[in-house]
Amino acid sequence: MTDSQAPGAARDESREERKAQSRRRILDSAREVFFRDGFMAANLDEVAEKAGVAKGTLYRYFDSKADLYVAVLADNGKVFTERMREAAAQSGGAPEALRTLSRFYLDHWLSHQEYFQIFWAIDNQSVIGQLPPSVVDEVSRLWEESLSILEGVLAQGVESGELVPCDTWRMSNILWTVANAVIQSDSTDARRKLRRGPLQEMYDQTLGLIIAGLTPPGPNQPGS
Repeated sequence: MTDSQAPGAARDESREERKAQSRRRILDSAREVFFRDGFMAANLDEVAEKAGVAKGTLYRYFDSKADLYVAVLADNGKVFTERMREAAAQSGGAPEALRTLSRFYLDHWLSHQEYFQIFWAIDNQSVIGQLPPSVVDEVSRLWEESLSILEGVLAQGVESGELVPCDTWRMSNILWTVANAVIQSDSTDARRKLRRGPLQEMYDQTLGLIIAGLTPPGPNQPGS
């Protein structure tokens, strides 16, 4: 590298750092506004003001309000999958690992309900606006990564004989779908009333039944 090239490279690096910092400020400000007001009522003028940038600058980083919203929701994806892996690794056997993962998932939802709106956003593009394919792909990647962690536990359990043979990818989808369906029973007062019991109790019972069905019967159980 020549002496004349070095200053240019330094300027490029500094420019990239400033861009990364601006994007981070925008995401942090948007998170505060979106989670306080919801998607429809969130004001991008306030987001820009809190981030210390002009409103037009928002669109240098994000194509639309919906794009920014999903970026905020996806921002926690890496932390979620890391913690999911940690939860899966904490238990010795596959059945217990599945129970640990199911408890982790419910606890994470109870503590960070706002982040689960990412799935609402993907399913309701007619409401919030069409999302760029790259955004949908990013959400799909996060979803697939979570399912892969769950499938890994199932595959190890089948291989070790702790779980009955099954299509592990399909079963990971079933577990994920059922867990979310039970969680959705907490979305309205009417559904909570129909549930006739605490969310955690219904959740534990439902996932427990599936895990029991995946576990081979003992020597004194029917089917052994």
